[in-house]
Amino acid sequence: MPNVVTTARLVLVPVFVWLLVQPHHRDWFTAAILLAALGSTDWVDGQLARRLDQVTNLGKILDPTADRVLLVTAAVGILAVGAIPLSVAVIALAREGLVAVAAVGLALAGARRIDVTLIGKAGTFGLMCAFPLFLTGHSTVGWHHIALVLAWVAAVVGLVLGWVSVVLYIPLARGALAEGRAAAGEQ
Repeated sequence: MPNVVTTARLVLVPVFVWLLVQPHHRDWFTAAILLAALGSTDWVDGQLARRLDQVTNLGKILDPTADRVLLVTAAVGILAVGAIPLSVAVIALAREGLVAVAAVGLALAGARRIDVTLIGKAGTFGLMCAFPLFLTGHSTVGWHHIALVLAWVAAVVGLVLGWVSVVLYIPLARGALAEGRAAAGEQ
């Protein structure tokens, strides 16, 4: 069940993009609502996996992959339509790129998989709040000014926590690499 929720998140990403590219900001608020819903289901699939005792290796890979796809698609899409400041998008995308390269590099070097940390999840949550709010802030809803203020608050918190998590992953990565190599040496 949790993997079904995660897969649904991935399948709905193109719908978000389609709403985003409609003319005259017509569907930006709807796109923001969909993006917020997709972002919040990250919590839902994790809770389902733990409560139903359905934590799987596939889910441990699929869930963070869905997070990254959604985050990068949202950042690039919202940047392309001019609804997010370039600095926020670049800082967020730089972190995502660094984490992706590090994950692949560690896997190729034989490290064991590293679980996502609470601080990393909190950073992603902050950005998944900020992105729909930036989009809402540039939509036609009456409270768009408030949405922009909230977007900046969520973005700053999300970016700071995201980069703090990168620093905190360094010792975890060293340990995972040592454990992975030690396990490979035993075989």
